[in-house]
Amino acid sequence: AAGEPLEALARRLAGQALALDITAADAGARLVAALQAAGGADVVVHNAGITRDRTLARMSEAEWNAVLAVNLRAVLGLDAALDAAGLWRPGAREVCLSSISGIAGNGGQTNYAASKAALLGYVAARARQAPAAGMTVNAVAPGFIETEMTARIPWMIREAGRRMNALAQGGQPQDVAEAIAFLAQPGAAGVNGQVLRVCGQALLGA
Repeated sequence: AAGEPLEALARRLAGQALALDITAADAGARLVAALQAAGGADVVVHNAGITRDRTLARMSEAEWNAVLAVNLRAVLGLDAALDAAGLWRPGAREVCLSSISGIAGNGGQTNYAASKAALLGYVAARARQAPAAGMTVNAVAPGFIETEMTARIPWMIREAGRRMNALAQGGQPQDVAEAIAFLAQPGAAGVNGQVLRVCGQALLGA
């Protein structure tokens, strides 16, 4: 089943897993119920993202809507549900995964770049009016990271992505995870409304 790796990880960490279609109409209510049982939210990382790459002239409405639904609208909907339920605990940390594409744009990714750019504006605005005392809201913008999603990119484009930064190599998921972990810790209380690039000093958007 799709949720099995998540459940296995939760067991290893003595936690609980909730497999959730974040675009579903009841996603917010289900997340609220789970967090009410847990006593509220200390850290929320909006990490879900999909691509449906195509030139804008050939992009279908369904491809546009699918990317915006997962990458942007789900974030807004889940946050609205948590805000309304008052589930953010004092000093909470919220981290949204954006992308270098949201900063610099990228050919064939108008839908993806638009969703990730919108998250940057959302983070900047939300950080000024966070719904809990001491809460911070930040974004992480990865560059080319070696993931299952980037493995589907054609080889030549993939190689260009790896080389277009000062390190001349693709990043690893752990690089992004460490940046998120930093923003989530109590010691990062002074960082708010910021975008942390994890891109190896990519030339894009420099």
